[in-house]
Amino acid sequence: MVTRGEPPETRSRRLEDRDAAEGRAHDMTTESTEKVSWSGRYFEDFAVGDVYRHPLGRTVTATDNVWTTLLTQNTMPVHFDAHYAAQTEFGRRLVDSTFTLALVTGQSVTDVSQHVMANLGWDRVRLPHPVFEGDTIYSQSEVLRLRASGSRPGVGIVTVRTIGFNQRGEIVIVFERTMMVYRRGHGPDVTAVRPVWDERARRAVDRS
Repeated sequence: MVTRGEPPETRSRRLEDRDAAEGRAHDMTTESTEKVSWSGRYFEDFAVGDVYRHPLGRTVTATDNVWTTLLTQNTMPVHFDAHYAAQTEFGRRLVDSTFTLALVTGQSVTDVSQHVMANLGWDRVRLPHPVFEGDTIYSQSEVLRLRASGSRPGVGIVTVRTIGFNQRGEIVIVFERTMMVYRRGHGPDVTAVRPVWDERARRAVDRS
C-alpha cells in the first residue's frame, strides 16, 4: 500500500526496510543460522581437574533473607529480627545459610548440571564466613570425580566441589555435590523444536 502523497525516496526506503525484514524472517527459518548459544555439559564434556567460573553473581537482599527464612519456617530471629540481631556478635541480620546453599547451587547449574538426570546429594557443606544482606556472591566449581553408572548406561556420575565467595573474595560456602548427568544423545532435547514462521508471524515482522 502506497501512502497518498508519499515522496518516491520515502517509499523506496520503506520497501527496502520491508524487504530486509522479510529477508531476516527467511534467514531465521534456515538451519544454517540456528545455533544454541550454550546448552550445558554432558557427561563426556567433564574432565577431572577442570574448574568452571560460573558467569553470574547475585547481590543478596533483605527480602531474599527474610522471605526464605519465613517460607521455610525457620524460627531463628537472627535472620529476620533486626533488634535481636543487633545484640549478637554480628551486630546485624545474618543471611539464612540454606539460602546461600541454594543460591550457589543454582549459580553452578549452567556449568555442571544443565543436563542432570538426578541430583544425588550434597556432602561436606562448610560455611567459613558469614553472609550478610547486601553481599554479592560469586561461585566456581572443580570436577573431583567421574565414573560410569552401573545401572543406567545413558548417564554418568559427576562429583564437583563448589565454592561461593563474596565481593571481597571471602569464601562463604564450600560443598561437594554428586549428580547423574546425561551422556550426549540421551535425555530431553528441546532443540528439536523449531520456530514456525506462519502468516501471522511474518505479518508481525513486516509491520516492525
